[in-house]
Amino acid sequence: MATNPDSVRILVPVGMLGAGFPPETVERGLALGADVIAVDGGSTDSGPYYLGAGTAKTARAAVARDLRLLLRAAATAGIPLIIGSCGTSGTDAGVDWVAGITREILAGEGLDLRLATIYSSQRAADLDLDRIRPLPPAGDLDRATLESCANIVGMMGHEPIAAALTAGADVVLAGRATDTAVAAAYPLLRGMPAGPVWHAAKIVECGGQCTTNPRAGGVLATVDATGFTIEPLDPANACTPTSVAAHMLYETVDPFTMREPAGTIEVGDAVYRALDERRVRVEGSRFEPAAQHTIKLEGARITGYETMSFTAIRDPHILGQIDTWTALLRKMITEWVSGTIGLGEGDYTFDIRRYGHDAILGDLDPAAGPPREVGIMLLVHAADQQTATAVAKVANPLMLHLPTPDMDHLPSLAFATSPAETERGAAYEFVLNHVVEVPSPTSLFRVCLEDNR
Repeated sequence: MATNPDSVRILVPVGMLGAGFPPETVERGLALGADVIAVDGGSTDSGPYYLGAGTAKTARAAVARDLRLLLRAAATAGIPLIIGSCGTSGTDAGVDWVAGITREILAGEGLDLRLATIYSSQRAADLDLDRIRPLPPAGDLDRATLESCANIVGMMGHEPIAAALTAGADVVLAGRATDTAVAAAYPLLRGMPAGPVWHAAKIVECGGQCTTNPRAGGVLATVDATGFTIEPLDPANACTPTSVAAHMLYETVDPFTMREPAGTIEVGDAVYRALDERRVRVEGSRFEPAAQHTIKLEGARITGYETMSFTAIRDPHILGQIDTWTALLRKMITEWVSGTIGLGEGDYTFDIRRYGHDAILGDLDPAAGPPREVGIMLLVHAADQQTATAVAKVANPLMLHLPTPDMDHLPSLAFATSPAETERGAAYEFVLNHVVEVPSPTSLFRVCLEDNR
């Protein structure tokens, strides 16, 4: 691999593999001289289920569609393709899932690309508690909590990805990785300065989200010795200093600094300048190496099992007393469950959400006056699925016909589904928000280079 080029161009087609992008935008990125294609394959935005269960939130066909286009593009241009956090949460199962799809496409398309997989799943028994530190607001970690996790992953920096590329990989499928590491690995390997590389990687992590039209495909960032230039891949789209700088507000506690395993991105002195109506130049970014390399751990465990029921109210009399009705529903469910199946406090919990009234903001909802229609979600949580469903079934007649205290007839409410109860299976919670001190950036990860050429 040649070293010290004048610049490196990073093509990021979309914010997440499987989300879809216009094929012509990738073609334009290749025409502009892309040196590497990088895309994130994961997210924790949809909660702990995907990590706990080790399954993907994206559809197999959608991932295969995106992968096919990207593998063709990488083969055509002779440039690496890097995908991070495979299978949503980056578990070993997620990496194997994406690798299986990739192998099918490579064989079907007759593409001669060498595949590397990087595994990031961790065994609780292998982790040293003395080297684990909490991140606010988490507290100290105990062994029981660590061992209760259904899945644990370590969030890698750029180093394992760079190791796979150095070993000869054309396609790198990484387990859990920081969003930025996926885009930063190749330009750092080619000798580009860390400040501009990491800042550019942060800006492009979500593809077109740093543009004025995020729906119009991805972006191309060109990193050089003094900064980076970014432009959208759709000629009708635009990057502006505001749209680019604003992305430092996305998923960050502080818009001027952001921690990576190897150090901290510092952009407080960065200057954003429009080169024309579509391109932005950024200079002044720095990267401060950390004294101790750390890897963030993510872990999820089962908290129980859930059953959901959903009904809807159009009755204006009930809606005029929705708080009274909800309090009565809660009281009646508790009494009926105790009286019919003998369960008390501690045997189960339930949540009632009123969509169309205050389901999202709760007491902070500024809306005044009775709502026009409200959807009532009952979510029952118990130690096992049978108990959760039994409670939901006891609540069924109440969610169909419960009147307010001053009504002299039984109203008919509207279940959304039949049966009214939907078993959601296991429920999970994130229990790790910690970092572990490691002796080397690659020590927690396994790089496997396949001999598939």
